[in-house]
Amino acid sequence: MTSASDPRALGAFLKARRAQLAPLEFGLPQADSARKVAGLRREEVAQLAAISVDYYTRLEQGRVRASASVLATLARALRLDDDQQRYLYELAGRADARPRRRRTAQRVRPAMQRLLDQLTGTPAVVLGKRMDILAWNVAAAALYTDFASIPAGRRNYVRLLFADPVVRDMHREWAHDARDAVAALRMEVTADPDDPELARLVGELSVQDADFRSWWAEHRVIGSSYGTKRYRHRLVGELTLDCDTWSSPDGSGQRLMVLTAEPGSPSHDALRILTSWTAEEPSGNVTEGRDQ
Repeated sequence: MTSASDPRALGAFLKARRAQLAPLEFGLPQADSARKVAGLRREEVAQLAAISVDYYTRLEQGRVRASASVLATLARALRLDDDQQRYLYELAGRADARPRRRRTAQRVRPAMQRLLDQLTGTPAVVLGKRMDILAWNVAAAALYTDFASIPAGRRNYVRLLFADPVVRDMHREWAHDARDAVAALRMEVTADPDDPELARLVGELSVQDADFRSWWAEHRVIGSSYGTKRYRHRLVGELTLDCDTWSSPDGSGQRLMVLTAEPGSPSHDALRILTSWTAEEPSGNVTEGRDQ
């Protein structure tokens, strides 16, 4: 059963909730000359929910009735807990059709980990759902960044590509690589369109980065598993590497991404030097706190 729709009460709840959210949680400045309200602005909530500012404004003003799909995306954007979500649906007079399936933590498949451990001189990472970085070897950490120093909940390939200055600056063709990453991330939506972590990631990057926002709106998808990456590494200079990915056959969504250089090339020599400096360090993996 649902209660009668109360657009004005719904609008008041939305306004109160966005005022409770700290801009810093979304990578936004806590205070600036243009920020005249507490919490998030209307346009920021609209971006997080992937709806127009005009439509969200009318929702807060009680001038339009929200659809079930809009309620779902608003619940994710505003980070509502279960009680708050039930209240949101009650105010809107809508049935709560949220999926109730249990999400289990992502864990690296043992076979993937064994394969990763054997790739001692070749940068390799295991990507999970949402392109989360689940495991890596020493060579990958030497190439990209110290993954172990990044909190597990922030260890995502697309997030690093857009938000980590070191990772972003090392890409000589950043716009090309980043746009492809956005298209690959959109493919993840088809596998799990109700994934709240994916919605949170997309909302966060949409607010923080205009390029991400623009490329996400293109609805471009890509499923290619190979390509060429051109890097400018802070220690060994320019690298041209072939990037290949292999998907696990068990349906887990895990992929092994490996970067190699043509034997005898300057990039091959530079990569060998880079990996030799850290050859004694252990590889890393993540087994905690990331749901499927």
